[in-house]
Amino acid sequence: MDTKHQPSPTAPAAAPLCAGPGGGGGRAGGGGGGIYAAVEQLMTDGASLAELTIEGIAQAAGVGKATIYRRWPNKDALLVDVLERLDDPEPQLTGASAREDMVQIVEYMRRRGLAKRSRWLLRIAFSQMQSLPALREVYYERVINRRRRVIGMVVERGIASGEFRGDIDPELLGEMFAAPMLLRSVLWDDSPLDDPMLPVTIVDRLLEGLGGPGPAGAVPAGGAAPARGVSHTVGAQPTA
Repeated sequence: MDTKHQPSPTAPAAAPLCAGPGGGGGRAGGGGGGIYAAVEQLMTDGASLAELTIEGIAQAAGVGKATIYRRWPNKDALLVDVLERLDDPEPQLTGASAREDMVQIVEYMRRRGLAKRSRWLLRIAFSQMQSLPALREVYYERVINRRRRVIGMVVERGIASGEFRGDIDPELLGEMFAAPMLLRSVLWDDSPLDDPMLPVTIVDRLLEGLGGPGPAGAVPAGGAAPARGVSHTVGAQPTA
């Protein structure tokens, strides 16, 4: 893969990380509260994701099956919306800088890691999903791939603005920012996640090697241009 990346003259505009898919329920679709509540109650009562049926969900919600099918094409689409509701809401990225947006993304990953450790229903649901290929495929397409695209957009903006290096494949660059927190929150699930400054530490330490020359014209009062990768505010509080 060619690692030479030529930034576009105009950085891509920031987008909310929580921009939802079109159609269906979910955070973006609104409504369906009684149906969501019915699914969550059935799960609380011990039903596994595999055991849930549209008929059983409709009965628990007090609606007809047609009501559910008008909003969701199948059970998997409904369950993905339920999983998103159980999850922490995704942050609205400000677009103030690529660094700040990346800190928010990594902070969201930290909060999700804590939530999956403390919320048994969420933890069980994600564990069961791994044995349901069809549901996992819908979840990855609707949720995981969307988050990957947002990280890619932030990386592209960072390269175009000079905040991030432009001589590294953008997809790899995004993975380098996300990997440390994913390692702690998913693979090494006994690693501490309590420090709210952890996302700032990860992003800023990585930028010491991955940072670009900085935005054009960003020269301090002393006249000397900042060294590459160290012109970022270290120790700033992350925006939740």
